[in-house]
This record gives sequence, C-alpha cells and structure tokens, in this order.
Amino acid sequence: MADTLRIVHCFRSPVGGIFRHVRDLTEAQVAAGHAVGLVCDSTTGGDFEEHLFEQMKGTMALGIHRTPMQRHVGPGDLASAWRTFGIIKELRPDVLHGHGAKGGAYARLFGSLLRVSRSRVARLYSPHGGSLHYDETTATGKLFFALERFMARFTDYLLFVSDYERQTYRSKVGEPPIPNNLVYNGLSAAEFEPVRTEQTAADVLYIGMMRDLKGPDIFIDALVLAGTRLGRPVKAVMVGDGDDLPRYHAQVKRLGLEGHMRFLPPMPARKAFALAELVVVPSRAEAMPYIVLETLAAGKSMIATAVGGIPEIFGAGSPALIRPDPRELAGKMSAALADPEAYSSLMPDTADLKTRFGADVMAAAIETAYFAALKR
Repeated sequence: MADTLRIVHCFRSPVGGIFRHVRDLTEAQVAAGHAVGLVCDSTTGGDFEEHLFEQMKGTMALGIHRTPMQRHVGPGDLASAWRTFGIIKELRPDVLHGHGAKGGAYARLFGSLLRVSRSRVARLYSPHGGSLHYDETTATGKLFFALERFMARFTDYLLFVSDYERQTYRSKVGEPPIPNNLVYNGLSAAEFEPVRTEQTAADVLYIGMMRDLKGPDIFIDALVLAGTRLGRPVKAVMVGDGDDLPRYHAQVKRLGLEGHMRFLPPMPARKAFALAELVVVPSRAEAMPYIVLETLAAGKSMIATAVGGIPEIFGAGSPALIRPDPRELAGKMSAALADPEAYSSLMPDTADLKTRFGADVMAAAIETAYFAALKR
C-alpha cells in the first residue's frame, strides 16, 4: 500500500464549520504529499466562499468540483447523485471522505459502487452533527436514523468531532458496528495569536450562519434585555449570511435596535473578532463549532450555549455556558460587559486548548484512520 493517497472530500454545503474543517484537512493532507480533491454543492455560498476556493485551487491535485446538490431529499436528488458519482469515478480515489448527512450518504454509496467495479476505496463518514440533530421521536428522525443504521454496512470508518456527537450517534442510531474514533477539530499555531479589539468596537459580536439553529434571534432578543439591565443600549455586530437573514433585519427593526446594530457580510473570523469586546455563540444545536475554538484561541471573552460539544471545550461546569434562552444570555451578557476583566478570567487556559485542539493533532489522527480503513 502506497504512503501517498488520492483523497476526495465530499460534502454538500461549502459554508460554516464543515467547510472550515475540510479546508484545514486538505491543507494538512497536501502538505503531507497526498493528492486531494473536493466535490461539493455549486449553489451554496457567496463571494467570501468563492475567495476561499480561489485560494485553494492551486494546491488541489484532484481539483475542486462543484455541482448542484439539494439540501433535502427530493426529485432532483437522482440527477444530482448521478452527476456527483460521475465526478468521483473520474477522480479514482483511494479514500472517499464524506462530511455531513448528504456528503456522508454520497461517499458511502458511491464508494460502494466503485468497489463493485473492483476499485479499492476506503469509505469514511464524519457526521458533523448533520442528521443527528433530528428528534428521534419524529417520523423524519426515525427515517434518518434508520438510514444511518442501513448505511453503516457501507462504511469503513466513522470519525466524530466531539464526544457529544459520538454519544448522540450511539443513542439515536445505535452502537457503531464499525471502527470509529473521536478526533477534535483543530486550529493552526497562528490562530492562537491574540486579536486586538478596535478602539471603536461594539459591545458584542455574533458571527456565523444566519439560521435559527444557530440562535441569531436569541442574540437579538437578549440585546434588549441586557440593555435594560445595564441602563444603556448594547452595541452589537452580526456577521454572516443565510436564508433567514431578512427575518433578523425585521426583528432588529421591530425591537428598535437599528441604531445600535450593524449587519456585515461573511469575513474571516479573526477580522470580525476585532469588532467587539465580547463574542456570543447562542446556538440551539452544535457538534464541535470552530467559532468557539477560534474565539478562545484569539484570546477573546465569550458566552456560549451548553449544547453539543461546546462543554468539552470549556469544561462542563464553566460559568461562561448558558442555555439557549434570551433571558439567560442577557444576564450573562450584562455581567460580562459590567466587569470585562473579571469575566475574561473565566475563559479556558490557552495553552491547554492548544494541546487538545491543534490542527496537526487532528490531521495525524485522521490520516491514521484512513490507513486503517484501507486495510478493512
């Protein structure tokens, strides 16, 4: 077996944490001498993501291939799947790594089809939350978890980004009948350099996808309550894009916050960190969000919800963690802004974070999984 691999990452949406994870992985894998390619949706993302793709193009020996992929299962899936399979077949991968529900389904199905034609392909799946966020008591949840159990037989290796995700899989899908491992998301050494806050900075920052799952509505409601507690308006910045963005504009207008809120398009996280004193992650559900790691590595104070793998970063009893509730967020926000120095002392130790969440640690563990999967 050769030490150099042909690796193809398949995922639907080139935005947010999954795209960040794939970019980090490909960078490390290219540096290790592997030939790497990407297959993802062509209808998602904007100028910011296009710029990131441009930066990657010169390093991808197997290319960047974008084709329309639907978010939900529907009639267009068959044509989309056929196009995607054609692309992957041409790339002749040794390793097919699927990320998220759609990418995971494609990687395992198409990897299995390639095996039928006597190609040796390792089929790996990283859920990144994905379908695991569904309620197992609903019809939709039952369907997705039944599909996950079925797909396990076409999987060589499962990679979880948090222990929460691994335990959720066990609870909702069942004990994995295949090799699996927990590999935390990782950051580069440069990301552990502190970010200075601008002199004209706002009080609080939300950065992420503009969809209810991530809690922008909770953030906006909390601003009003925190302002009442502090006796002054709370100045805020919201950075990101998404289908629900118009609703958040309307919510800000309805609550009379227009003079104290700025909406900005997607930008590099470290650039956004300079725009406010305090970063808030008000998500209703997560797997292992990069934004939490990036914020803490940059030396910023933050408030985050105790969902998904976030308590694994802070420690389960951290006073920086809240429920996804506007009143709790407002209380924590007003306390943090009233005494920033005292609040900053509650953040996790940066040296410990670097040891646990380094990109080199992540890439080495995943490469080990690739070679183990190829032996199955």
